[in-house]
Amino acid sequence: MIESFWMDLKYSARRLATRPAYMWLAVLTLALGAGGTAAVVSVIRPILLEPLPSAREEEIGVLWMPGDWTEQEFLHLRPEFEGFQSMAAGMEIENTLEVPGEPLRLVPAYASSAELFQVLRASPAKGRVFQPGDDVLGSEPTVVLSDAMWREMGADPNILGRALQIGGVARTVVGVMPPEFWFPNPTVRLWMATPLDPENRVGNYELVGRVDRGRRMDRMEGPLAALVSRLRERFTYSSQWDKTREPAITPLREALMGPIRPALLATLVAMVLLLSMACVNASALMVGQVGGRTAELAVRAALGAGRRRLVQQIVVEALLIGALAGAAGAMLAASGYHVLVRALPLGPLSDAARLDWGLFWSAILASLLAASLIALIPAIVVWRGSLRGSMSGSRTAGVSARGSRVESGLVVAQVALAVLLAAGAGLLLRSVGKLQGIDPGVHTEGVAVLDATLPRNLSMEERRRAILDLMPALSGLPNVRRAAAVQKLPLRGPGDSWGVSVEGKPELEVSTTYMRLVTNDYFEVLGIPVRKGRGFLPTDGPTTERVVVINEALAAKYFPNEDPIGRILHTGFQGGERVVGIVGNVAEADLIDRREPARYMLLDQISYAPHRVTYVLAARSKSDLAAILSAGQAAIRRQGTNLAFQKASTMESVFEAAVGAPRQVATLLSLLAALALVLGAVGVYGMISQFVARRTREYGIRMALGLSQRRVIGHVLGRGIRLVLAGGVVGVATALFLTRLLSSLLYGIGAADPPALAGAVAALLVVGALASFVPARRASRIDPVLALREQ
Repeated sequence: MIESFWMDLKYSARRLATRPAYMWLAVLTLALGAGGTAAVVSVIRPILLEPLPSAREEEIGVLWMPGDWTEQEFLHLRPEFEGFQSMAAGMEIENTLEVPGEPLRLVPAYASSAELFQVLRASPAKGRVFQPGDDVLGSEPTVVLSDAMWREMGADPNILGRALQIGGVARTVVGVMPPEFWFPNPTVRLWMATPLDPENRVGNYELVGRVDRGRRMDRMEGPLAALVSRLRERFTYSSQWDKTREPAITPLREALMGPIRPALLATLVAMVLLLSMACVNASALMVGQVGGRTAELAVRAALGAGRRRLVQQIVVEALLIGALAGAAGAMLAASGYHVLVRALPLGPLSDAARLDWGLFWSAILASLLAASLIALIPAIVVWRGSLRGSMSGSRTAGVSARGSRVESGLVVAQVALAVLLAAGAGLLLRSVGKLQGIDPGVHTEGVAVLDATLPRNLSMEERRRAILDLMPALSGLPNVRRAAAVQKLPLRGPGDSWGVSVEGKPELEVSTTYMRLVTNDYFEVLGIPVRKGRGFLPTDGPTTERVVVINEALAAKYFPNEDPIGRILHTGFQGGERVVGIVGNVAEADLIDRREPARYMLLDQISYAPHRVTYVLAARSKSDLAAILSAGQAAIRRQGTNLAFQKASTMESVFEAAVGAPRQVATLLSLLAALALVLGAVGVYGMISQFVARRTREYGIRMALGLSQRRVIGHVLGRGIRLVLAGGVVGVATALFLTRLLSSLLYGIGAADPPALAGAVAALLVVGALASFVPARRASRIDPVLALREQ
């Protein structure tokens, strides 16, 4: 058996060497599908499939309304969380790190109550984690470092007990976590025990809890109802932020991975479809080769070769192609892995993706498994085909006739798979087009964006002065027309929602609206139009009356059918603020929320200053942006130790980021759809070419009897188009079900969008017609004399 296998291997190698076009087409097609699939699986495995770095993760969940819980609410509930082993409050923040002799540095961090590591059941590699009392007001500030942070600081073996200046506060390092640990994402470099104030009513926290052993996450109605009952004992909520309504708990993995799961699954499905197309394509090529070898196979059978041996030779050839494709696919997967990571909307979780040897073995294994499937269809054709008539010269005898039918079925399957990919890409492209067509209400061209952070221990006045003192330097940069500052840039999520009431309207329920602290030129820099009244003037300042500018949505909500100019709003600062103007609505949080009420106040008129700030600079021309960003970064770093530079970008990039995951997935799916169209064209071309080759004598006779070249082209072309139409029907029917995977990524269209589906079929028809035309034209030029002589 080994000897016969070795003989077949050598024969297959010689045979492939004499047919380089067939070999390389099959190898590269399969390598593309196998390598791409291996790369996607390698990205998805650590994010969606591998266990989280927390013991018994299925017991951990995140309570409803994450990011809105207050310290006061958590401390009220803390004595007893019925149904939970433990519960922690925490929030992800970015904090400053001061190292003597170095610029102020920004590090991702997580501030939490002392129970965090108890909930996660995570043990340190060095030292200890938080213990009861670490989060009590007045206790010694403590910090636990990630392994990456510890190594970035030189892997000091004596790090425990060392004090680090984090956010302007000296925190004692009590522990270092193991390399594999991360929470809530791999970019977080340190965890701080935050002192909990029972009077703090600012909602910034999420509650993460571990349910009692044996409890199911979807059977927590009783404990959640008990929490709601205890909240009602102490707190009264407005309808907008009512925490006693619709309590729920979300499993930890879903809470951490939920936003990116649809994009990853859609990419995986797309890559599997491409791999399936590659297998179908290679199988069709091999069936075509078998169809051309019917005489050879018949001679082998006549000389005593059994069906098993003939099938073995085909399987060995397929496995050889698979091995070559595996090697090529592994190299392709390795080279394209990091490109894929950047192309997918992974966000902070991109650090969890890693390139390892499993990627190479996955590509090789995928190729060999695919090769086994590839060999299946031609092997069945040989096993069930009639070899007796293969030497008779009949145009449809034996393997050729069966191969022709199988080839047609394979092409239909290939076109159907291509339609699926093209339809998915079309849906996302149309959705992205609708998102990009939304007017965000601000200028996106020619605006530079610089983000900075201040130490949290600074007083409000120190923060304000640090922010405002930089404004003259930024305004004076070359090619800058105007500069402004804001604590929350549009299109970057909600946040900073403050309560508001209207003087003289006690009947209005107190609710929250977006509140933006800005400097005087903010509206001019971002091109936000003033609809009524005025914007901020240079004369508005700390010694003048406090003023506020509202947007049209807030005016419509609080002042229907009346003029709000001159009315007084109360935000919590003594005396209130007078409305002096109305501006156009802006997409404050994301692209689709332009109707949300928002108000703007001057940074130097109120007693609050944020610890984060964004500077926006209007350039004289778009070509000046790069120089402005570089000069702006240098200006922030020269400011001193009170501002830590965070990142530089432009409003155009902020807008593209707001389009988000659909844009990134659409780009990737469009590339895969283009490859699918190429594979579909190769499949149609190969099948039609084989079809013409098997009917050379028939066409020769028909043309000798007067059949015109146009009729021959129409006959061949019609066959190709019929196969594409059949594949299109199957593809559309399948797409109506599978494109639902993309529903969460779509905006303004449904998963069964007719233009996207019709466009996919039309693209395949064009590609199929072009692929069929070349062999059709070749068939029309057959010389009847030569065709009959060859037979």
